[in-house]
Amino acid sequence: MSIVIERVETATPALAEFLVAHHAELEHTAPAESRHALVFERLLAPGVRLFAGSIDGRPAAIGALATVEDGHEELKSMRTDPALRGRGLGKSMLAFLLADAQERGIRRLSLETGSDDFFIPARAMYAAAGFRESGPFGRYLPDPYSAFMTLELPVVSVTPDPHTR
Repeated sequence: MSIVIERVETATPALAEFLVAHHAELEHTAPAESRHALVFERLLAPGVRLFAGSIDGRPAAIGALATVEDGHEELKSMRTDPALRGRGLGKSMLAFLLADAQERGIRRLSLETGSDDFFIPARAMYAAAGFRESGPFGRYLPDPYSAFMTLELPVVSVTPDPHTR
């Protein structure tokens, strides 16, 4: 199964429906004030880079990177179609987002996810990628429904080609 991941800059009905399903799926995991998934309009706002992975032209996974401060971004709105979970699509999206951030010189990625058992697979995926538990960041406050994780990204150095001046 091959996923094609592309940056999203405009809304499509299929992607909007995918995000509505994302929010509906999260309703049982925490009270409304403790759910921090962004609505579509906020995912298309300046300072946010939204990506969608599709299979046969249909949304299969999403993920976004949002600016926290210079050199620090937040991983937002990660979701894989429930019918396709367990096939590595979330890992593919996460690897894509990590590479995108690193290529742009981002030094730290943080995330907020749920503390509910529903999020155990997501937290395990993030831990396997090197994220470690941390405290709140940015505008977040301590919340028993939230789990915070962070990852320091290695600095990518580009060695200049001695033959090019």
